Amino acid sequence: MMDVDEKQTVESKRILELLFSYMPKIAAERKMDNLLVLMADLGRAMVSADRCSLWLVDEENGELWTKVAHGVSELRIPQNAGFAGCTVITGEPLLIKDAYLDPRFDRRSDEKTHYHTKSVLTVPLMDSIGNVMGVFQAINKQGEVQEFTEQDLEHLRLTAVYSAKTVESAMLTAELEATQREIIHTLGEASEYRSQETGDHIQRVAETSRKLAEYLKLPPEEVEKIHLAAPMHDLGKIAIPDAVLNKPGKLTEEEYAIMKTHAELGFKMLCNSKRKLLRFAANVSRAHHERWDGKGYPLGLKGESIPLAGRICAVADVLDALASYRCYKAPWPEEKVKEEFIKMSGSQFQPEIVDALIEHWDEVFACYRVQANPEDGDIRR
Repeated sequence: MMDVDEKQTVESKRILELLFSYMPKIAAERKMDNLLVLMADLGRAMVSADRCSLWLVDEENGELWTKVAHGVSELRIPQNAGFAGCTVITGEPLLIKDAYLDPRFDRRSDEKTHYHTKSVLTVPLMDSIGNVMGVFQAINKQGEVQEFTEQDLEHLRLTAVYSAKTVESAMLTAELEATQREIIHTLGEASEYRSQETGDHIQRVAETSRKLAEYLKLPPEEVEKIHLAAPMHDLGKIAIPDAVLNKPGKLTEEEYAIMKTHAELGFKMLCNSKRKLLRFAANVSRAHHERWDGKGYPLGLKGESIPLAGRICAVADVLDALASYRCYKAPWPEEKVKEEFIKMSGSQFQPEIVDALIEHWDEVFACYRVQANPEDGDIRR
C-alpha cells in the first residue's frame, strides 16, 4: 500500500503526462469547437470528473455558452446563472460538495439533459488583461470519495491558466475573421462611391498609425486595434458626391461643409455594428478631424477628450494629405511637411504624437520619397 508521499508522486507524474500529452494537440488546433473539446477532455482527466465544460462569456447576449459539455450539445444560460455565473461575477473558484443543497445552483441544465449534478468545481478563465472570459466547470468527482478536493481545485486552476492564452487567441482569430467579412460586405455595397485615391491612402494611414502607436509604447493589443481600425477613418467619403470629392480646384464654403460630413457619416455607418472592432473604428472615423486645441470637427472635442486612436490617426491622415499627390494638389516638399507638424504641435496635434513622428521621421516618411516633383498645394481632408 502506497504512503502519502508515494501517492503524491504518482499523482504529479499523472498530471505532467496529461499536460505533455495534450499540449501538442492544443497548440496545433485552430478551430474553436475542436479546441473546446480538447480543453474539456483535459480538464475532466485532470480532476477525474464525470463531465467537464468550458463555458465562454457572450457579452453581446449576456449569456454563458458551452459548445462542448460531455454528453450534450451546445448549452446557453444567463451570464449570472448558477455556479458558473457566480464565478464570472466574483472571479473566484467554487468547491461544492452537493449542488442541490446550495441555493446558487441552477437546475435548468440538469432538467434539460436529465442529469444529476452532485459535486461541482468551477475555476475562472482569465484573459490577458485580467477579465473573466470563461469558466471551467467540472461535475461529479469519480472515485471512492466522490467529492472534489483542494488539490483538484489547484489542478483545474493549472488547466485554466494553461488554456487561457490559447482560447483568447482563438477568440481573437474568430473575431478578426468575422470583422474582415463584415468590412468586405460594408465596403462592397458602397464601392461605387469610393474616392479615386482611397485605396492607397487608407493603407498608408493605417501603417503610419500602427507605427505611431508602437512609438508611443501602447500595448500590442491596442496597436493592433488601431492598425485594423485606421483604414475605416475615411469610410464616410464613399457618400460624398464625386463633384466634391474629386474636384480639382478649391472647394467653395458649401462644398467644404459637405466634405466635412464624412467624419459623422463614417461613424454612423459603423457605430451600430455587432463587432467591437468596427465600433472602435466608428469613433476613429468621427474623431480623426478633431484638433488638440478644440477647433476641429464634428464635435469640437479638445485634448484628451478626443479618443487616442483618433488623435493618432489625425497625424497619420494629415501626413498623407500633405506628402501625397491629390487630384487638386501635388505633394509638399518633405522639409515643409516636417515644419508643418512642428508648427502645429500643441494646436492641431497632440505634442507627444508629433514628437514620436519627428523622432522616427526617416522611417515613417520613407514611403513618400519615391514621389517626384513636389510642389505646394491645398490640403483637402
